[in-house]
Amino acid sequence: MTYDTTIFWKWFEDNNERLTMLSEYDEEAQNQLLDEMQDKLETYCPGLSFEMSEPTKDGRRVVFTAEGDTELFEPLLKLTDEAPDLDWWEFIPFKQPCGNECKVRFDKYLFDSKKMYFQHLECEEEPDILGLRVAFDGADNDDEDMLTGTYVTLEALIGEFDCATLVGYLEICPVPDNLKDVGFMPLADFPEFVEWFKQQRDK
Repeated sequence: MTYDTTIFWKWFEDNNERLTMLSEYDEEAQNQLLDEMQDKLETYCPGLSFEMSEPTKDGRRVVFTAEGDTELFEPLLKLTDEAPDLDWWEFIPFKQPCGNECKVRFDKYLFDSKKMYFQHLECEEEPDILGLRVAFDGADNDDEDMLTGTYVTLEALIGEFDCATLVGYLEICPVPDNLKDVGFMPLADFPEFVEWFKQQRDK
């Protein structure tokens, strides 16, 4: 499929002033403008979405995301590669890592990386893919919302691209009594572990 970024970026440039002044509008007008932008983005490629930062003295960041769908990575990268050079705007592909600590709310659950642990599950058939078991109080592997929230937490720690391309298997469990004895590490160490894993993979 051929993706043409022209219509989306023309709309953005035509509405640059409105988008720059977004904070000056009331909530209804803000939502209407952001909905317009999402509609134009979906016209370019269904499945892509965006997150817009709060304004700073340097401007705003727009992060475009495929929500981890690797089949949409190509059009996402094409979109940002062909972005116009506009003052006050920075266009970024993929949700970026937030560091080694975060709190994520998903559905009715709150995930705190400082209270979570991970265990690497090796797979001889697919050594380039990470298998993970994540432990935290109250974890239930049969709860899809808990599993999804755990994945979103991992994504926040290491970024959308690495999470989608590296994490191939995920399960969750309650915190065991013998954490260190069975190979669990603090989830805050996960970004550093991922960098080590990529280095070993690339050797």
